[in-house]
Amino acid sequence: MRISVIGCGYLGAVHAASMAELGHTVVGIDVDAAKIAALSQARAPFFEPGLPELLARGIESGRLRFSTDPAQAADAEAHFIAVGTPQLRGEHGADLSYVDAAVAALLPHVRPGAVVIGKSTVPVGTAAALAERLAAAQPEAALAWNPEFLREGFAVRDTIEPDRIVYGLPDGAAGERAKQVLDEIYAVALAADTPLVTADYATAELVKVAANAFLATKISFINAMSELADVVGADVTKLADAIGYDARIGRRFLNAGVGFGGGCLPKDIRAFRARAEELGLGDTLAFLKEVDAINLRQRERIVTLVAEALAGDVVGKRVTVLGLAFKPESDDIRDSPALDVAVRLNGLGAKVTSTDPQAIANSRAKHPQLAYEPDTDLALADAEVVVLLTEWPEYRTLDPDHVGGLASGRIVIDGRNALDPERWRAAGWTYVGLGRP
Repeated sequence: MRISVIGCGYLGAVHAASMAELGHTVVGIDVDAAKIAALSQARAPFFEPGLPELLARGIESGRLRFSTDPAQAADAEAHFIAVGTPQLRGEHGADLSYVDAAVAALLPHVRPGAVVIGKSTVPVGTAAALAERLAAAQPEAALAWNPEFLREGFAVRDTIEPDRIVYGLPDGAAGERAKQVLDEIYAVALAADTPLVTADYATAELVKVAANAFLATKISFINAMSELADVVGADVTKLADAIGYDARIGRRFLNAGVGFGGGCLPKDIRAFRARAEELGLGDTLAFLKEVDAINLRQRERIVTLVAEALAGDVVGKRVTVLGLAFKPESDDIRDSPALDVAVRLNGLGAKVTSTDPQAIANSRAKHPQLAYEPDTDLALADAEVVVLLTEWPEYRTLDPDHVGGLASGRIVIDGRNALDPERWRAAGWTYVGLGRP
């Protein structure tokens, strides 16, 4: 099928390359000429495992190309809207200006019978409004909503082998046409018995934000339990293991740590609350305000633990921060707890050296005042305190004896509960985790 993808950021670039990998003919459209130039040369503008290989195969096959010209999408049978919906500056709501601009640029090039498919995370009610705009511009086209469920670091697999597919469809013949197109696009996944949920626009829009709100709540819950565990001397990891055996709860996302960040969960739960307030249902999602507060409090908690480990004074103390990206296998620093903690410690007067396998360049561009060292051993040299904040595999498997030979002090703050406390303590380290005795 001939497909266009409007917006070639994280979501759009992965989606375009993945659709080409599945055998479709794809053009990716974006207003950023530098980004399009990079993608056209099979260079991913961000770190995502497997994406460069997909780009190269797609371009070499002739099934994948990129352009800044929306007119290049004119022959497409399906158009995916995959632009960002960041948090409004100074507000909690979602900024839909990129969606509006993408749709405005696309509408003149939508042919009769084509299907426009939204993938962006939007406030409920957006799809219905966009459907009216599409009907006015091209009455013979249809709009569908197909939310994404990508995990950074696993985005290629999540696109090609999704754990579920959701269609938000209009009623009548337009909905039937849209479903036929979507079924053809996702034929490989559907043939593999991937669960399919067909619903109305509102339900499809709510699925993504509801899922993110639930995950955020689960993470903040276990972080709240870790605060309690610290006070009473309990072990939050064993607590999580025990409650995780309950099939109604499950063990995933019950790892206490410095908290969640990235470009989705924080802004999505805030936008969800904002939309609920617009609908007169502010009390219904009021609990998400506390979920957000618990999460943000974890960052200050790490800073406090570092200060306590240094007898209350961090000024001039050499602190090594392991990790800057908001999660491993990513260079994404958007709302990163790790980077935030590094900045806070630096602001208090500590001599912070930060390292990360992929996120240094992005971090330096945003916070040039920090000291960065790409080599882990060099970053650890003469450290008085080591703070693990992003659980990259190379940090989880660090040898405490080796690190002890590099650092000047033996204090480790495990902001992800990713290290083995007994092993580090046996090597002579003062180990401090979250909710771990």
